[in-house]
Amino acid sequence: MSSDRYIPTPEPATAGSSHDRILLAAKFLFANRGYENTSTVAIARQAGTSESQLMKHFGSKEGLLEAVFDYGWQQMGYVFRAIEQLHSPAEKMQALLDLLLAGFERDPELKNLMLLEGRRIRKEGHMVMMTRGFLGFVKLVDGLLAQMKASGELKPDLHPQAVRSGLIGMFEALLRDRILAEKMGFPAGYNNEDLRRMYTVVVDAFTVRGGG
Repeated sequence: MSSDRYIPTPEPATAGSSHDRILLAAKFLFANRGYENTSTVAIARQAGTSESQLMKHFGSKEGLLEAVFDYGWQQMGYVFRAIEQLHSPAEKMQALLDLLLAGFERDPELKNLMLLEGRRIRKEGHMVMMTRGFLGFVKLVDGLLAQMKASGELKPDLHPQAVRSGLIGMFEALLRDRILAEKMGFPAGYNNEDLRRMYTVVVDAFTVRGGG
């Protein structure tokens, strides 16, 4: 079956600017077919525009993928703002997880893209998505862990950046395995509540209060 087969999207191909139509079509096709299996011709066709318009707006297929990720992080910008009203860094860490889970549940295409395509090294050998949105998220988590270390909540012998990498890596792996369970029958039968429990146990292990 050709990878350029037309797949209808929820949005009409004539709605919005060509830039926005291309962005939404790429998000849909990348999430459902995979980045490597989606051509720029298929994206342009899905968006009801031309390949030259795609190149004009995004420069390349890689540039379009990066724009899709940046758009996704912009849509989830409320996550960063919502936790500002909380006082405790530990409370913010827990709220961050809950808000990310809720955001991914609302946008499963974005979840699939970030978890299955975002960290993959491309055939060029160097292209891994490190977008401004993701780096902003890393900065936020680093800031919360730095506050926990300064207040004595984080175990003093742990490097905050190592803790951050462990937490983000675990979160991504837990969600990625659930996607694989849905797509391929991978043994990952847990739900969001199970994931929250895992996250809480691990965060507690990093803290003086939880880990002793």
